[in-house]
Amino acid sequence: LPFRKGFKSISFPLQGRLPGIKVKYLLVVWLGIFVGSWVAYMHYSSYSELCRGHVCRMIICDQYKKGIISGSTCKDLCEERSLLFQHCLSSSPSQQVYRGLWRDREVIIKCGIGEALRADSRPDSVPRRDVVLFDKPTRGTSMDEFKEMLLNFLKSKLGDQPSLPALVSRIITMADVNRDGKVSLAEAKSIWALLQLNEFLLMFSLHEKEHTAKLLGHCGDLYVTEKIPHTSLYGVDVPPFLQSLLPSIAHQLIHQWFAPAWPRRAKIAIGLLEFVEEIFHGTYGNFYICESSLRNVGYNDKYDFKMVDLRKVATEMTIRGFLKGRHCEQNGDCTYGRDCTATCDKLLKQCKSDVVQPNLAKVCGLLQDYLLYGAPLELKEELQKQLRTCMTLSGLASQMEVHHSLVLNNLKTLLWKKISNTKYS
Repeated sequence: LPFRKGFKSISFPLQGRLPGIKVKYLLVVWLGIFVGSWVAYMHYSSYSELCRGHVCRMIICDQYKKGIISGSTCKDLCEERSLLFQHCLSSSPSQQVYRGLWRDREVIIKCGIGEALRADSRPDSVPRRDVVLFDKPTRGTSMDEFKEMLLNFLKSKLGDQPSLPALVSRIITMADVNRDGKVSLAEAKSIWALLQLNEFLLMFSLHEKEHTAKLLGHCGDLYVTEKIPHTSLYGVDVPPFLQSLLPSIAHQLIHQWFAPAWPRRAKIAIGLLEFVEEIFHGTYGNFYICESSLRNVGYNDKYDFKMVDLRKVATEMTIRGFLKGRHCEQNGDCTYGRDCTATCDKLLKQCKSDVVQPNLAKVCGLLQDYLLYGAPLELKEELQKQLRTCMTLSGLASQMEVHHSLVLNNLKTLLWKKISNTKYS
């Protein structure tokens, strides 16, 4: 009897709690299914909005089959299907970016479809894109007239540089896809459309520099570049959906765990400094980095620096055009992109035309944590001092060219001395 009584006193409370436990369990499961479904739906919606490679291919191939455009990759894209879209990397619906495969080589495919997508158009329709984008040059334009068009366009974008005629010749050579010594209307329309894209223009202008991705081919205004293996200085970046959830210390630890060895980081940093040197009073004028971010810079498998995203770089003429006559109340009103800022003339309420913070100061801000973590002890103090000096650079580029070059060369020399004559050099 005591045993039976004891058993009952234990079993009844358990039995009384079981329905409550089942309800809580079901509630948790239901909540998990709801949250999971919501996340899956949002991911699908985001993916379908951002990733429209099929629309890009449809538009480009429609124009190619009509004979409106041409290009070195058109046949592979539209007929032989040897240029394949694979993993979507797009961050904007109007700028389609894909990791792809071209003749068994990994590549990056970029295609802008902003002009083609209208709010009232059906996703599966083929817009009259030739009217919007492939409208120049018109039939009857002579080769001399086309060259003049190109020269005037380049002057408006790069300034009146003595090197522009040579750049026009290179553009003509690239446009002549079939190598017959002539440029057809379709070839001219395609290269003209490409030149309207800021990144393509900069990539083409900086083609001789080893720190930009190589152009491999094009079709209309779709273009193909080499794939850069590492798209962050640290080798890995925190996924966007985790960035807002993780504290800054977690970001820092992740970067430190996956970062290359310090000598390799020094080699990558030297490449980045060389890039800054190349675009400061370069062959085709001045270029400004208008968003200094870890996501825009990377490196290849040999730890050579590579600029990942040139869309965040602007020509001096582009920035001057943006600032000219612009109304302002404070310096922040005179900002092109994220951080190309000029001063505001508070008496005239207009922006001045020169960017104040040079590229070098922005780059040194990126390199500070990157180079100081794990730096050799005998180098750390001097390195910190030089980076601090570099980050405080300001003033008009035209007035500080000598100082700019001195700071840059001192920093490059300090890093190079430490890794020269080693396996890392």
